[in-house]
Amino acid sequence: MSLRPASRVRAAAALGLALGVAALVAPPAVRDARALESLPDFTTLVERNHDAVVNISARQNTARGNGNGNGTGGDGDGDGPSIPGLENSPLDELLRRYQEEQRPRALPENNALGSGFIISEDGYVLTNNHVVADADEVLVRLHDRRQLLASVIGSDPRSDVALLKIDGADLPVVSIGDSDALEVGEWVLAIGSPFGFDFSVTAGIVSAMGRSLPNESYVPFIQTDVAINPGNSGGPLFNLEGDVIGINSQIYSRTGSFMGLSFAIPIEMAMDVADQIRDSGRVTRGWLGVIIQEVTTELAESFGMGVAHGALISRILPDSPAADSALRVGDVIVEFEGRRVERSSSLPPLVGRVPANSDATVGVVRDGRTMALEVNIGELPTDEEIASSTRPSRPTSVNPLALTVEPLDERTREALGVDRGGVLVATVEDGGAADEAGVVVGDVILTVDNTSVDTPGELEEILAELAGRTSVAVLVQRESGPVFLALQIDDAER
Repeated sequence: MSLRPASRVRAAAALGLALGVAALVAPPAVRDARALESLPDFTTLVERNHDAVVNISARQNTARGNGNGNGTGGDGDGDGPSIPGLENSPLDELLRRYQEEQRPRALPENNALGSGFIISEDGYVLTNNHVVADADEVLVRLHDRRQLLASVIGSDPRSDVALLKIDGADLPVVSIGDSDALEVGEWVLAIGSPFGFDFSVTAGIVSAMGRSLPNESYVPFIQTDVAINPGNSGGPLFNLEGDVIGINSQIYSRTGSFMGLSFAIPIEMAMDVADQIRDSGRVTRGWLGVIIQEVTTELAESFGMGVAHGALISRILPDSPAADSALRVGDVIVEFEGRRVERSSSLPPLVGRVPANSDATVGVVRDGRTMALEVNIGELPTDEEIASSTRPSRPTSVNPLALTVEPLDERTREALGVDRGGVLVATVEDGGAADEAGVVVGDVILTVDNTSVDTPGELEEILAELAGRTSVAVLVQRESGPVFLALQIDDAER
């Protein structure tokens, strides 16, 4: 019997459906092979680089006396006092053991474990500063199990980078890559010694670039989901080409172990630090000398910016490069040396990479206009010197309506470090716009819309001229320091 055309179509469709189902239910071995084809093969990368990765033990000798130097309990030979009537009984023996366990003992040497990698055939090694900080002895163990004493050539706590030196020749070395070329989503691989398990390999992807961490202003960290644990610190982070693009440094954890967030120091920064340590024995960074804060959506509107980005200058430190330049309080730095400044935390690492006493081009937004300024970059002072010249600012919200101000007396001016101008907030109406925004008695208003305020009358005049505006920037001085705030103007309260 011959099939009619329609039947042939149905038969072909049935055959196609059968083939499709067959494809969907392919044997497990076929599916596994296809999945493996889409994953990177790290074996060649590891084979090529594992010899240049080292395990680091940093030993710190601890002297705490002879075990009973605090005068508590016993005579040092394990014989404690007996309970009358229980001498030589099992309970007496239990008491003696308990007293022995509680006896103060001399603490052993304190060992810190970490990782590192060899960057030169003659034995220079990179690791983290926190791995070797305050160490009395540093031992480097190579992949072939050789153990060598290392000397600490120098370290930089600000970047958490340390440079070591071991004696050797024709040592295996890593290839240095370009972390600036990294993209979010790329595969990366770490080799290190987590919990002392030598030369362990873990892999993941780049989760984010340019992360800023608390108290780490000068390092734009690479964030990954590579499993990093204690002992990985100082080890290399590789890209798929087998080049080192970072030094594994920190993890975010509530348990002390890996929770999916790890951070690496970009290799360009680490190598710059290492070169400075090797060449001059010290590390210098560029410095502008400004106090900056984040640009909120409200502040961006008040500055005539379409999108909130950049770093807002709330204070210029005296005797700083910024003080000798055309930069002003209220400028929003949106570009530095041709690189866009997305957030305020993006600026310090960019400035830090510029050599001291060199000129840099700074793009700023001022009065709604974008302009380029030339600034001669200085050398970053020590943390102590910076702390002595400024105090950290605490951002908050403010609204100048529903409050009263009065002239600033000399005592308050001196206490807050206000050189000139300013009016003191005397009262804040309960439940008013200022109260809800967080304005408190004692705040000093310095500028409104980048115009200095010297008297209460001037404040009223400035506010009267803001007809049609919905948002304006205000600079206030508090005990915590100067801060810019977005002043929301309600027409009903003008």
